[in-house]
Amino acid sequence: MIIIETLSLSDAFKYPFKNPIRLLYALLLIIPILGPLTIWGYVVRLVNEFIEGRYDEPVKLDIIEDLKLGIIMFLKAIPFIVASIILFLVASYINTTLVIIFLLLEMFIAPILIVNFFRKQTIESLFEFDILKVVKDNFGDYIVAFLKQLVLSIIFLILSFILIGIPALYFTNSIFIANLYGNFIEQKHTQTVKAQSNEPLIA
Repeated sequence: MIIIETLSLSDAFKYPFKNPIRLLYALLLIIPILGPLTIWGYVVRLVNEFIEGRYDEPVKLDIIEDLKLGIIMFLKAIPFIVASIILFLVASYINTTLVIIFLLLEMFIAPILIVNFFRKQTIESLFEFDILKVVKDNFGDYIVAFLKQLVLSIIFLILSFILIGIPALYFTNSIFIANLYGNFIEQKHTQTVKAQSNEPLIA
């Protein structure tokens, strides 16, 4: 079994600058609708690179394929988006405290569900709440990854004043959660599949 190295904050910071010219991909964001969808498809591919422990440099953009992937992923995400909006409205109708609790839970839970969605690319994967058992079993590691992601986002938000922080933020916005996913979920799944394939057949 290959253990994916736990990513450090400094390595995550350096990642988008390993091929600085690719930061220019973010210029697509200024193109209405199609630009953001293309970047979304591109980020899906990046997240899968992170899950597999590949941090050499940001992958090359494929405009047509990334746009197609972005459109498909957006359409598949609609049920989750609608469900989140409905829950938010219900919470808002009941009381403000419930809204705050809902937003805090979403901020904490959504990252792992989104990474799971980017990996499996199915509508159901956004609702696989049993994945939270992995978070519970590795709570300390998840908190560390969550806080690292938060710190990295703050750093790149500050750097957004000189523009380079904007693409860097987009390209690393799930880097630590994906790293954790690769170590605690992806590898566990791989082990289970291998174990099942090695089970003797019963006549």
